[in-house]
Amino acid sequence: MKAIDLFAGCGGLSLGFIKDGYVIEKAVEYDASIANTYKLNHPEVEVIVDDIQNIDRSGVFKEGDADIIIGGPPCQGFSMAGARIREGFMGDPRNFLFKSYFNVVKTVKPKAFIMENVKGIQTMQKGEIFEEIKRIFQDSEMLDGKPYHLYPRIVKAVEFGIPQKRERMIIIGVNKEVGNFDEIWEKTKVEIRAQYQHFFDRVTVEDAIGNLGRATDDGVIDMPKPITNYQKYLSTENIVLRNHVGTKHSNLAIGRMKRIDNGENFIVLDEKIKSVHSGSYGRLCWNEQAPTITTRFDTPSGGRFIHPEEDRTLTPREAARIQSFPDDFIFYGNKTSICKQIGNAVPPKISYFLAKLIKNILMM
Repeated sequence: MKAIDLFAGCGGLSLGFIKDGYVIEKAVEYDASIANTYKLNHPEVEVIVDDIQNIDRSGVFKEGDADIIIGGPPCQGFSMAGARIREGFMGDPRNFLFKSYFNVVKTVKPKAFIMENVKGIQTMQKGEIFEEIKRIFQDSEMLDGKPYHLYPRIVKAVEFGIPQKRERMIIIGVNKEVGNFDEIWEKTKVEIRAQYQHFFDRVTVEDAIGNLGRATDDGVIDMPKPITNYQKYLSTENIVLRNHVGTKHSNLAIGRMKRIDNGENFIVLDEKIKSVHSGSYGRLCWNEQAPTITTRFDTPSGGRFIHPEEDRTLTPREAARIQSFPDDFIFYGNKTSICKQIGNAVPPKISYFLAKLIKNILMM
């Protein structure tokens, strides 16, 4: 089946669909540095580097271009008042990213779409925005007589064998009514277990990054032997592993990290730390899951991202492991861009499950 990836980032959502045999026809990403990582890892995909509002009605997309549209329009621009005025919601310029996603769906008319967003979208403006989004995609008149049946679901990364307490809203839209959605969901899990027995097993930080060893200045190390089932799932035949480069911290930051044990954070320092994160200067535990990997995982004050043993934050490769990226996926660009690519990505293990799920739905 053919897919289009909107707001593609580095390609975390695409990875799962490609692994399941889908062909990504086009991917849209406005940040050139991030798009470069997508291009170099997926040279077979046509990557459009542009603002989506410039292309949603430009003729780039045509009806029938794809069976599936995937992507997560950022929610930051959703109007706090627009949901009360239906015409205003789609007309409000602050909502153009969502509107562009909607316009591409309307143009291409895929059999299904997947929209990924933050868990909190459910409660924005007392739930009115979420209800309005659902209403629009089920509006026959707005969609040229071809509305979608929607199946929203909160997805927890830990339930997909990912060592991270990440939760996201997934809205699945299908051009036909799905009989028993929960039954298909469970059937998909059974099918994946038959192929990967340990896919949904509980995974810890140690299961994910325990074999990586010391970070290097250039981020290149010999490919470590996979020990755990999770490491084996992500391992490849490559001779070297990249992006395992440590952040150069100040002496002050290193001194603070030395005083923090597993599970502790800035509170034990007994000094004022400038941070909005309650987990600032937090050290990870080997036998637990990590918190949500954000775009600031390289910063001690950015959250609980200090290595369980070493006095440094996670390397990009360690964060990518916790996000379930395969070992042969290479991130390109400067440090800020790479952190953004990893932190904003949909974990590929989740996208692989969604790819299987959509196939099962459409084959009914």
